[in-house]
Amino acid sequence: MLQKVVLDNGIVKLTIMKPQGYLTSITYGGMDNILDSKSIDESSRGYWDANWSWPGGQDRYQLLKGAEYSVVNRSNDLIEVSFRNAYDPPTKGSKLPLSVDIRYILRSGVSGFYCYAIYERPSGCREFDLAQTRMAFKLRSEKFHYMAISDEKQRVMPVPQDLLPDRGKQLIVPESVLLVNPINPDLKGEVDDKYQYSMDNRDGGVHGWISSKPVIGFWVIFPSHEFQNGGPTKQNLTAHTGPTCLAMLHGTHYIGEDILAHFGEGETWRKVFGPFFVYLNSTADVSDAHSLWLDAKNQRLLEEEAWPYDFVSSPYYLSAKERGSVSGRLLVQDRYVSDSLIPAKYAYVGLSAATKEGAWQTESKGYQFWVQTDSTGNFTIKNVIPGVYGLHGWVPGFIGDYLDKAHVTISSGSHTEVGNLTYAPPRDGPTMWDIGFPDRTANGYYVPDVNPMYVNKLFVNSPEKFRQYGLWDRYSDVDPEVDQVFTVGISDPKKDWFFAHVDRREKDNKYIPTTWTIKCNLKSVTRGTYKLRLAIASATRSDLKVHVNDMDEARMVFQVMNLGADNTVCRHGIHGLYRLFSIDISSSLLVNGDNSLFLTQARGGDALCGILYDYLRLEGPATSEVYD
Repeated sequence: MLQKVVLDNGIVKLTIMKPQGYLTSITYGGMDNILDSKSIDESSRGYWDANWSWPGGQDRYQLLKGAEYSVVNRSNDLIEVSFRNAYDPPTKGSKLPLSVDIRYILRSGVSGFYCYAIYERPSGCREFDLAQTRMAFKLRSEKFHYMAISDEKQRVMPVPQDLLPDRGKQLIVPESVLLVNPINPDLKGEVDDKYQYSMDNRDGGVHGWISSKPVIGFWVIFPSHEFQNGGPTKQNLTAHTGPTCLAMLHGTHYIGEDILAHFGEGETWRKVFGPFFVYLNSTADVSDAHSLWLDAKNQRLLEEEAWPYDFVSSPYYLSAKERGSVSGRLLVQDRYVSDSLIPAKYAYVGLSAATKEGAWQTESKGYQFWVQTDSTGNFTIKNVIPGVYGLHGWVPGFIGDYLDKAHVTISSGSHTEVGNLTYAPPRDGPTMWDIGFPDRTANGYYVPDVNPMYVNKLFVNSPEKFRQYGLWDRYSDVDPEVDQVFTVGISDPKKDWFFAHVDRREKDNKYIPTTWTIKCNLKSVTRGTYKLRLAIASATRSDLKVHVNDMDEARMVFQVMNLGADNTVCRHGIHGLYRLFSIDISSSLLVNGDNSLFLTQARGGDALCGILYDYLRLEGPATSEVYD
């Protein structure tokens, strides 16, 4: 007979399998079990899991479970329980080389519970790569139909049966299903894909579901993002048809293998993932269901204010007094924009273990702490775990990544003033022309309307219309015979620059390479080296070539092969891993008057490869005058 632990504070009751730590039941608000009680396998209701591999090996999926149960803290106000599985380094075979301690906290008078886990590599472990880890909640499909992940992104969702072959048609992307005969006829003709509901870490914080009869809200709340990998722009899954609600803690989505956490032979490591809060609320009035979302948003603010929590028992989770802070001001120096230093208005500034410019995007082992500056560039980063960090930043409106030359050392109870910091973004000369706005995304370019065959109504009148399925094929509809030509000073990026540089579909459904042309007029070419700044918001399996004024090899000024593994094109995103290329162009390749720059997506035969440009700028030699 399976052994179970029951935690009950009179509001919420949790039933947890012992010693594994699988959450099998949540009782709340008159519902005997919020989780999928129809699932015979009780390990598939509320669980932690991981994707990992031996270096160079195949991906392995593993449910994480404890082998030893204990109560680590019990008082009149709370109980914290542990489900620990210790790894023995001499162990042979395919076991994940990590010790994992899964924790649950239930507090008196609180309408919800806290989850976290401590991952640890003792000395002597084999090398391996960690790709993903999370906690997943599978809710009752007959009750939870309404999903909310932001003010704009809320909807009645399909049910699991709608994704089966007799009701749904799988499309070219395996996760995408066209609903041809859904149980809810209002959803007929829509596309369901879990990646349509992805969110940046910086924009996430609360997401969940609302049930019917009784009306109950189930919400995953992140009070901090310090334990998630990839920084504020990392995109993660949230909730999707299942009904499934996810707490994504570490993953590779929208970046690829560059963000794998690689652990060398014998390397030790420890990280606390969480705690995050599972919040439950309810209303007796069906017409008041939306108030549950508003209440959940407010609860998120309360959890953020309470961070770091003062009730967590693990010595590896540090309290506020054990942490430190840093403050300063970030300024921008670009003499071609202003003679004076420019306040880095609403810039992102953060601490990361990464020690190279921009490497915070792929840093996955440590903690990251990010804030936005105010309108004058001032910032304060609070509640930083002691350690040695790189101080990173990026400023909307300017290309590249900032990294302070000096590392920042944070100690317990300390406050560090770094003073005025100056970021000098890459710049060699005046702007001849530019396309787009540098914000590390492909926002601001032309995103077409979705093919009516593949609509998701949620994004029809949305600023995130790029979330629609199949937009890569719309390029072939917009430019069926010839490729895009953009004339500087005449063309409008919002109308004339397709948001993704993809292959073009021919009449025989073959996908061929594409060459985009930028036409510009240089009144007077100055002898010297021009510089093309090519800021890329995302790339997937792309071969990019750049030619000047002719497509022969002698005029090719740049080439990069097999660029990117972001999968942003097929996963309905607008950015992935940011890259900046600076390309020298000899003045001998240019002429007075009309010039053409050719950007070639040279890899054909791939419907889902592509490049999303953030920003392009041609700079003249330092001695030339600003182009008007």
